[in-house]
Amino acid sequence: MMKTLHLTNTQSDIETASAILREGGLVAMPTETVYGLAANALDGEAVRRIFEAKGRPMDNPLIVHVADFSDIKRLRLVSEIPEKAVKLAKAFWPGPLTIIMPKGNVIPDEVSAGLSTVAIRIPSHPDAQKLLKTSGLALAAPSANTSGKPSPTTAQHVIDDMEGRIEAVIDGGSCSVGVESTVITLATDMPRILRPGLITREEIEAVIGAIEVDHAVLHQLENNEKASSPGMKYKHYAPRTRVVLLRGSDERYITYMNRLYARDPHIAALCYDEDKPQLDMPCITIGGMEDEKAQAQALFDALRAVDDLDDVNTVYAHCPKATGVGMALYNRLIRAAAFEVIDLPEKRIIGLTGQTGAGKSEAARLLGACGLPVISADEAARRAVEDSEVKAMLCAAFGDVLLPDGNLNRQLVAKIAFSTPENTETLNHITHPKISEIMLAQAKECESDTVIFDASQLFEAHQDVFCHRIIGVLADPAIRRERIMQRDGLNREEAELRMSAQLSEEFFLTHCDDILYNNGSADAFQNAVRDYKERLVRG
Repeated sequence: MMKTLHLTNTQSDIETASAILREGGLVAMPTETVYGLAANALDGEAVRRIFEAKGRPMDNPLIVHVADFSDIKRLRLVSEIPEKAVKLAKAFWPGPLTIIMPKGNVIPDEVSAGLSTVAIRIPSHPDAQKLLKTSGLALAAPSANTSGKPSPTTAQHVIDDMEGRIEAVIDGGSCSVGVESTVITLATDMPRILRPGLITREEIEAVIGAIEVDHAVLHQLENNEKASSPGMKYKHYAPRTRVVLLRGSDERYITYMNRLYARDPHIAALCYDEDKPQLDMPCITIGGMEDEKAQAQALFDALRAVDDLDDVNTVYAHCPKATGVGMALYNRLIRAAAFEVIDLPEKRIIGLTGQTGAGKSEAARLLGACGLPVISADEAARRAVEDSEVKAMLCAAFGDVLLPDGNLNRQLVAKIAFSTPENTETLNHITHPKISEIMLAQAKECESDTVIFDASQLFEAHQDVFCHRIIGVLADPAIRRERIMQRDGLNREEAELRMSAQLSEEFFLTHCDDILYNNGSADAFQNAVRDYKERLVRG
């Protein structure tokens, strides 16, 4: 393992770094965006070492950094400079904008990943400028991190990833921007943003007119689609800890997180300053909701801090709006999450659950009669097992459980699934996600802003996380037992066995927001449900 020099930004250390670069070595340099891992851009062998040090696939193009616009012509980096490139350079260089142009013959394939274009940038960071001017080189410099990890915004981040792999690191303090540069290509009929950054679409359009945003900015690349810019890969900027993006209103984010944490203490939140006082779990914040520049500067620090959380296996990020600088934040987060996104419902969902024999079904009927849409988990379950993927998973788990016509043999599935607790858990694991998907889709189609989820297994199916409030319908055990015996033709022992298989009354009292008791007459319960509906409508 080589010795990595830890350099300062003194002129003497800059000259040492310049000598390393001229000799084909690698130096991590600060820029205003993130720390870059620099090599002589015109030395294909030196550039190849960047990929080796990062563990980065060589099908990912690199950005070439120069000190001044005149260096582009002097070094013959491009075959032509479009007029729009000149306008963009005057408006934004030096600064966090990368322009893709037709490449010159001097650009090795290691830099362009075999493409006919090259990405050029002039950084504004004074230390990057000193290194570029002192070395006299054009420097290929992707982010100075292990490939796929969050980009480094301090020298210590670089040392954590690159110690012993590269010749030197220049410590220039924390990066002021915090996310990589905006990348725009001028090699298409209409200029196109390939990677969003601090310089927004709106700012660019004010200089050169209409531009497009590449589909891969907000979505993953199609199979076999070649990356035309850094940062377009499926998973990128990712900590070791699983990241999930929650897309929805601020209120829904808070509700989802607190309900999930009540069930799973091994989660944390990646959120805004305003969220933290309302959340029960560990939080890593990235700034105020309205301060997108502060969020950008804090994002990669926050993603690295995720792995320092004790006993946390999943971090749920509050999804930013994909506009302005927020587009850059969304672009990084969705790749850090490997495109694992949960869309939170816009509707106000009221969960209705309770113990068998307590009267949940009657409460659902009464709420429906009062004008509230009621979505039945039982009905959704019947639809779920008709899904081809669900049937395939049930066959894989329980054997051939299909009838000759291809429909599910429900009686056989029930017999197998309820024969052991393990089989029951397998059935739930297969069917519950599809049931929730169907119910959420139905809720989205409802005209009413408030929707009732009628689900006896609301908590077991993890549907509680989507609920604005949860109603638990309870009754005294003796009353429930008599109702079950009369309703299902069971004896006392069979009824009590069914009751004991359910969640306890204490669980419902702890986890439900509202309790409706059904110990009296039918009229009394009907009045209680109607009163509750009126309170619900009043908010």
